[in-house]
Amino acid sequence: MFKTSILHIFLKWWRCFEDRFYVYQSYKIPQYNEQYQENQLYRKISVYLNSLASLDDSDLTNLNLLSGSKSTEIFLQLDANQTVYDTFFSSRVSWTNESEKNGDGSRRSYVLRIRKKDKRRVLRQYLQHVLTVADEIEQKKKEIRLYMNLEQGDGRWRSIAFTHPATFDTVVMDADLKNRVRSDLEHFLKSKQYYHRVGRVWKRSYLLYGPPGTGKTSFVAAMARFLCYDVYDIDMSKVVDDSDLKTLLLQTTSKSLIVIEDLERFFAEHYSTAVSLSGMLNFMDGILSCCGEERVMVFTMNCKDQVDQAAMRPGRIDVHIEFPACNFSAFKSLASSYLGVKDHKLFPQLEEIFQTGASLSHAQIGEIMISNRNSPSRALKSVITALQTNGDGRGSNKSAPVLSGSGSGRSTEDDTSETAGFFCREGVHTVREFRKLYGLLRMGSRRKDSVDLSSADKEGHRHDL
Repeated sequence: MFKTSILHIFLKWWRCFEDRFYVYQSYKIPQYNEQYQENQLYRKISVYLNSLASLDDSDLTNLNLLSGSKSTEIFLQLDANQTVYDTFFSSRVSWTNESEKNGDGSRRSYVLRIRKKDKRRVLRQYLQHVLTVADEIEQKKKEIRLYMNLEQGDGRWRSIAFTHPATFDTVVMDADLKNRVRSDLEHFLKSKQYYHRVGRVWKRSYLLYGPPGTGKTSFVAAMARFLCYDVYDIDMSKVVDDSDLKTLLLQTTSKSLIVIEDLERFFAEHYSTAVSLSGMLNFMDGILSCCGEERVMVFTMNCKDQVDQAAMRPGRIDVHIEFPACNFSAFKSLASSYLGVKDHKLFPQLEEIFQTGASLSHAQIGEIMISNRNSPSRALKSVITALQTNGDGRGSNKSAPVLSGSGSGRSTEDDTSETAGFFCREGVHTVREFRKLYGLLRMGSRRKDSVDLSSADKEGHRHDL
């Protein structure tokens, strides 16, 4: 141990002595450029440096645990103002991780020092070597990152591994709709040349709307996994003003999925935010949204009826996807996924209850099934009880959510166009209302603890009929 320490000190002194006899050229690679966009070279260098074996010999190195969807491993990471050495074609170079504070917060950069006599011989080849190795590492360890915006100060975005397990295979949704979304995303990935030819920015925007607990967040995760895009989740409460929102957008990368949840809260009069309506609309499709390519924007909301229609037009929102409350078809998918049950003697009774208009969210039914996963019969009986006591009567017999969008959806015979480029199924037919009432009468004659209609509800049904 003593001999090792002496050797380390000697090598350190020798490097200092050797440096005095050479003239060095320095190159600075900032994390962000003057337009506040992330410097891709900085990211590649970061990946490369954190893989160097010489990082093990550094005096001070950060030790981190990487927990991702593919692996869990401990890795080393350069500390602020730490220097690490590398060798390429017998030429020794050094990298320093610099961090300096100013009025805008903390600015980070890497500084490369190389001997001037080696500059022409190895610089370009060395940088190409760095990029090649970084690409190989990223390809092997590709994982999705979740970025969250913080308060203004020491950097705006912080990221963690995105480990949400949802995929298109696990999301409970109408099969036809799911295939249409997958096809839409696949076409988007292959359409770079097409977008450029028609003079449009290579981006796509989606609106996911429906009651809470119907699977919107899981669907966002499934989209991210399908695209292999990083997720940027923007918390509007931490955005200072229009300019700050623009800065956040500029600092996102290509191949990213940008998410703003509960968009209707922003448009509500009582919601306090420093971002103006024009600032939000410019974020959605303004000039700055054209400063990066291969981006997908996703907005979620519970109800879109009270949202300013200026935000809903094609270009700002290309695709609308409705997430209704759980119906019997979706329930069977949940039972198959959560309980491994594809058919059961209680299914006819459950179908009748759903036909009466009782309904719960996917999340509520899923939680009941998780709690009773060891006994499918008990789980189904618990769902029946919850539907009879807590079912809100909304969501049954609604048509399956319909994918629609600018140039991507076509109406059927019972479709009604609401806005340009947007189609959705409207209304509940009289025959369906009759089936609801008929189901209630049958339930009342067969069970004492059936759903009890108030007199006002009965009058409402007579009026409809």
